[in-house]
Amino acid sequence: MLRRALDIQLLWDRLIAVCEEQALTMVRAAFSPPVREGGDLSAGLFDLRGRMLAQAVTGTPGHVNTMASAVPHFLERFPISSMREGDSFITNDPWLASGHLHDVTVLVPAFHRGHIAGLFAATVHIVDVGGRGMGTDARDLFEEGVRLPHLHLSRQGELNADLIAIICANSREPDQIEGDLLAILVAGEEGARRLSDALEEFSIADLDEASDHICNASETATRAAIAALPPGVYRNHLRTDGYEAPVDIHVVMTVGNGGIALDFAGTSARSGYGVNVVLAYTTAYSCYGLKCTVAPHVPNNWGSLRPFTVTAPEGCILNPARPAPVSARHIIGHALPDAVFGCIAQAMPGAAPAESGMMWNPYIRGRVALEGHSRDWEIFCFMSGGMGARADADGLDATAFPAGIKNIPVESIEAACPLVFWRKELRPGSGGAGRHRGGHGQIVEIGGLDDRALRVQAMFDRVENPARGRDGGGDGQAGFCRLASGIPFRAKGLQDVPTGDRLVLELPGGGGYGDPADRSHADRARDAAEDFEP
Repeated sequence: MLRRALDIQLLWDRLIAVCEEQALTMVRAAFSPPVREGGDLSAGLFDLRGRMLAQAVTGTPGHVNTMASAVPHFLERFPISSMREGDSFITNDPWLASGHLHDVTVLVPAFHRGHIAGLFAATVHIVDVGGRGMGTDARDLFEEGVRLPHLHLSRQGELNADLIAIICANSREPDQIEGDLLAILVAGEEGARRLSDALEEFSIADLDEASDHICNASETATRAAIAALPPGVYRNHLRTDGYEAPVDIHVVMTVGNGGIALDFAGTSARSGYGVNVVLAYTTAYSCYGLKCTVAPHVPNNWGSLRPFTVTAPEGCILNPARPAPVSARHIIGHALPDAVFGCIAQAMPGAAPAESGMMWNPYIRGRVALEGHSRDWEIFCFMSGGMGARADADGLDATAFPAGIKNIPVESIEAACPLVFWRKELRPGSGGAGRHRGGHGQIVEIGGLDDRALRVQAMFDRVENPARGRDGGGDGQAGFCRLASGIPFRAKGLQDVPTGDRLVLELPGGGGYGDPADRSHADRARDAAEDFEP
């Protein structure tokens, strides 16, 4: 038994460190640039009831918060009593995990002195699972790749080689897939080893006492933060570009009775293309918008998420029924914090930033000749628009808010595939004007090595509907995409970059905050010196 509150707090901090070790093991062992360089993953520790207790700092809100809801589904299929040391489990079912087939969630039970003490989970973006590849064009889930129900990834230490072979046979990048899956498994095993060491150090057999404390303390602190808000009903509307038609997101936020409820009634119907968002992903990013404004200092776990509820009508774009196409669900999903912030700004003046330019992530593919034969290759690139300005600071430039993904160094991408980045620089003046200006987007120019032809899955938004400013701030500049030859390039869908041409992306800026006339002389001088005058 833990003797005092200090012991529990020390153990809690240790568990967070253990999760970070789990995540960094994945990063060090991963084969694909998105995981190794971009941190497109999450890692966390769960108790035997499926409650998330701790998470790594490395990772994305979409992965972390969908992982929190995914683990109970594993326990329905594989009860704790059936798990054996050396077992691990996997799924990429969008409705039961992270929202599209390109994210796999893996669960590894952690044993201590012959008994399961906890569960380590990880959600990781896999570069290719077959089908059309990640993009917007599919008309149903079956076109988007291989779906894995809840399966054993390993049994008592023996890898499920047949499953790995099936996954790799359907991928354009089999080596990256296998390497990343093994990295996830090794990271879970490392987390389990570190947890066992911690339990020995604290002379306890399990996490039961610590688990209850973590969940109760986090929930209590979050409800106290909610109680400080003025009770009421707050409404906001946000429009994104969508695919075949603009998407209108309507949200009603109700504050009261120790909780916050978000209702997306009135939001556009599901799309016929792959921009739909399953409810788990809708919940993940909506709760993130609440969490980082209402209770930012409370650790993110089962207890701190419990006071938040999210609903969306079945059949709308934020809660589609199977087998809706969902591959590019991040395009709409990443707009949800901005939608929620529109409500938060009414309840907590000064707390919510202006809208952000979000992330653009083209999937680029081609063929390469190797020693007399050729093979397909595919790469997933992260590029960031500008973040919205805050009440007390400019927005961050080229920052993938709300995803939290790091930009992948161009050197890493060029080393992994035959691409050349001819330009990657900030886009001057793209941030919205204001007392505090919005963050600037980027200009990126990409071509094939030796000017080879490329195929690009475009998944870009804020081209028709730029990020809006707040409290009198100006809108950020809209995004724009084209070929270097001047030929227009659609913002969504699979398209070709012909031989000798290049793709040019001008990413959107974030919205400004406050009246531009109130911008300080020092900030104006800095803008002029950096050539950032809007």
